[in-house]
Amino acid sequence: MSVTITGFETHDVRFPTSLTGDGTDAMNTDCDYSSAYVTLFTSSDLVGHGMTFTIGRGNDIVCSAIKEVAARLNGKAVEELFANMGDTWEYLCADPQLRWIGPEKGVIHIALGAVNNALWDMFARSRGKPLWKLVVDMSPEELVNATAFRYISDAITKEEALARLKEKAASKAEREAHVRQSGYPAYVTSAGWLGYSDDKVAKLTKEAVAAGFNHFKMKVGANRDSDLKRGKIIRSIIDDPQWLPAGHEPKDPNGPDLIGKNAGPTGSVLMIDANQVWDVPQAIEYVKSLEEIKPWFIEEPTAPDDILGHAAIRKALKPYGIGVATGEHAHNRMVFKQLLQAEAIDVCQIDSCRLAGVSEVLSVLLMAAKFGIPVCPHAGGVGLCEYVIHLSIIDYIAVSGSMERNVLEFVDHLHEHFLNPCSINQNGRYNVPSNPSEGYSIEMHKTSIERFEWPHGSYWVNEHAAAKAKGVQAH
Repeated sequence: MSVTITGFETHDVRFPTSLTGDGTDAMNTDCDYSSAYVTLFTSSDLVGHGMTFTIGRGNDIVCSAIKEVAARLNGKAVEELFANMGDTWEYLCADPQLRWIGPEKGVIHIALGAVNNALWDMFARSRGKPLWKLVVDMSPEELVNATAFRYISDAITKEEALARLKEKAASKAEREAHVRQSGYPAYVTSAGWLGYSDDKVAKLTKEAVAAGFNHFKMKVGANRDSDLKRGKIIRSIIDDPQWLPAGHEPKDPNGPDLIGKNAGPTGSVLMIDANQVWDVPQAIEYVKSLEEIKPWFIEEPTAPDDILGHAAIRKALKPYGIGVATGEHAHNRMVFKQLLQAEAIDVCQIDSCRLAGVSEVLSVLLMAAKFGIPVCPHAGGVGLCEYVIHLSIIDYIAVSGSMERNVLEFVDHLHEHFLNPCSINQNGRYNVPSNPSEGYSIEMHKTSIERFEWPHGSYWVNEHAAAKAKGVQAH
């Protein structure tokens, strides 16, 4: 008898990160990292966990939308869903009444992402593989069938994608062995939140250098003088060889992995992120004034769906050697398609929860590979690091075939709430997820859900008022 989906449950889980300033930037000054979390159940013991990310208020609205999308799966045979995940994705977003409140954007789209991610988690668990391994072991034909292709054929056709995947297929095993041994390159944002004091920024930057990182990102956009001051603090540390960990030599700033990134004398790279706070002319002038701290790129300089605005900013900043990155709020594959076609970005930043799950992410990976733009995923949020390491490994092994210039964001927050948390090796790189039962690595500890579920979890009922009064986070 075939295994079918029998139901689901959602949880509105919120963590009080606003108490410590974690996640703060020029646009988002009050962040409680939150998970709109879903579990899919079947007629067997097979389950699938998924989530999307918010920063607090409104997380309950997303959970309500997840229920509407997940209900479309009730009674479906899981193997029929797994057989063509692209068709399954199309089915999930095809309800005309739910589509009307998008289409393919906003709350309904990130809710679809949570459900699609849960289904991919279930698929991987059913095969006894981490999600990345499930996907890279697919044939090129299977991978194309798993991808959301509607509306992007003017950028890449299924036939082009298939040819590209076949070209990379013969050397997949070699790349898999390499990334397992070396890890995947990472950069750190945890030192650069806007709400941190200068002393805390300096302390966390030194710790990040000691941990092996050589790419660092700081938030900008609230105050130019403050940004320049913090940038100089970070540069004074990352460019000074005395802070390098024992046994680590400075990297060549003109090496193939660093050339064009404005790397300093130790081979360290600084990036800046404005989180959409500027108009286009303001962005250009503001970033030009930060040339002294030599950023590789400015991330989210303006509204996330202003394709021509990003293109104008990129053109204006190119003489200064500063690139443009965006994508964490690009609400679907069509926005990425236009960013790539308009030559508006130097770095493509997918988000595992803003896009509607793995099937839509695959379409962006394929387009970015065709256009020759490196994919450096966004991961600033609860659960995102756990998710995106899978996506970057898929990109490296099966799609682009390169990780030389790619770096994956790492923030050191809230990993303890997951059964299979991501980890970083001594060289500042992500370790490859290897537990055959972890699926998409997003299963949360039941105790964490019970404690932080809004509004009746034990933390919110018994602890938050006192923690807020003390100005410290009590967990």
